[in-house]
Amino acid sequence: MDVVQLKTLIHVAELGSLSKASDRLHIAQPALSRQIRQLEKELGIYLFERHGRGMDITDAGREVLAHATRIMEEMESIRSSVGGGRAAFRGSVIIGTTPTIAEIVTVPLVRKIREAHPELSIRFSSAFSGYLLDWLQRGELELAISYDPPPLHTLRIVPVMMERLLLVGPPSAGLQLDTPVAFSSLGEQELVLPSARHGLRLILNNCAQEVGISLRTQVEADSFGAMIDLVRSGFGLTVLPLASIWAQLQNGSLCAAPLVDPVPTRKLVLVFPADRRVSPAAKYVGEAFIATASDLVERKIWAGHML
Repeated sequence: MDVVQLKTLIHVAELGSLSKASDRLHIAQPALSRQIRQLEKELGIYLFERHGRGMDITDAGREVLAHATRIMEEMESIRSSVGGGRAAFRGSVIIGTTPTIAEIVTVPLVRKIREAHPELSIRFSSAFSGYLLDWLQRGELELAISYDPPPLHTLRIVPVMMERLLLVGPPSAGLQLDTPVAFSSLGEQELVLPSARHGLRLILNNCAQEVGISLRTQVEADSFGAMIDLVRSGFGLTVLPLASIWAQLQNGSLCAAPLVDPVPTRKLVLVFPADRRVSPAAKYVGEAFIATASDLVERKIWAGHML
């Protein structure tokens, strides 16, 4: 038994398919199949039930999977315990963020990192959460900043904050940060929202269902910039985190108000791979992001509370 076999077990169990695991791990399918067979032979049990649609993990396989996940966590703890203490980080870290988070933290985060570690390079990739998690699992990112992904054995999720979402409109809408708006009133508004595949839209749909209204959207946009331009041009109101539109509130090109009854919120998390080494530099970037978020919350630029 070795770590490579346990890593293969984790990914095949999660994806339910050798071909999908082969694509994610960039390892030939026969090699993965051989690792699973060798592990089954050593343990004397079947870890998976094979069928035409893929592979389902057995009850015995689930027990082994739980142990494999803990082993990976312990290995990362060992690395963490001896990996600190560097005077300065070099090289590069690749971070994945959603578009709204990119609008909020890119500048203050880079400034914080540059002050502490001027030779550390940062590369940002922006996409929806689903794409970020896929890139992270494929090894194309070292960490992702995302919104409450499903629990998976291949991911280590670190809660950061609960973010409150605000109603946003053009100056003529007359919205004010000290005057809450009932969520139920959105049923009477024309809205500019992301498409149904976007996590923010799902949150808003759930809130609308809770108060018994339907959200009216003649225009949908998955681009943050497009949403803002459409709102400024009078095509409707939208819902966004405060920090992403803070500069526009300051210059008067947008206005915003808190939503209540219910308050739409979403959990912001850091996501690291759980099945491979995380570099000390990537861990530092995660810590720097938490510190940046905490500072923005304390200064009331980012609406929400730290976890």
